[in-house]
Amino acid sequence: MQVKHFNAGLYDANSYLINGKVLVDTGMNTSALIAAIEKNIDIKELELIILTHCHFDHTAAAGEIAKKSGARVAIHREDAPLLKDDNISAASLFGRRPPAIEPDMLLEDGQRIRVSEDEELEVIHTPGHTPGCICLYEPGSKSLFSGDTVFPEGSIGRTDFEGGDPSALTASISKLTALDIKTLYPGHGNITSDNVNKQIEMSLRMSQGFLRF
Repeated sequence: MQVKHFNAGLYDANSYLINGKVLVDTGMNTSALIAAIEKNIDIKELELIILTHCHFDHTAAAGEIAKKSGARVAIHREDAPLLKDDNISAASLFGRRPPAIEPDMLLEDGQRIRVSEDEELEVIHTPGHTPGCICLYEPGSKSLFSGDTVFPEGSIGRTDFEGGDPSALTASISKLTALDIKTLYPGHGNITSDNVNKQIEMSLRMSQGFLRF
């Protein structure tokens, strides 16, 4: 699986271009991200934009990129109605209005999205950061695109935004510990292949620790 990593601004989420046709998350800096994509592919080759959750720093550029490329937009059905909510989308924290996105696909836990003849992304519903947060797992390469559910070195997604749920996040991270993961592609921070399963176990302990307070 070929993965290109983009980060178009200081507060932007990471974006990942998979096999030149699937984009995971878009960040906020539309023009910079489009320029980065076009250095790698003809943007018309982009087929699908997958949003790991509804937060503005992951979604703001999605509408314009979809319009320019013709790509479909996918998000978990729990977060689809929250894309346009000023507060739950966190757009208000950036002094902005949420993007006018109409998803083309509503994702479900366990759904599989083919990204090549022999590779597919499994949708894993991981609520806690938002109600419809997802991770994407590619079993052949043992890759996990974790959105804001877990980050490197045992970090976890925030649950103090509207729609957050600490107990749900702990249960979601517990699901991830059952996976065999070689490479973690987080929503923020650095990509890591350093004993990822141990890092996720650390994330679980951190999340469990917060529940005790």
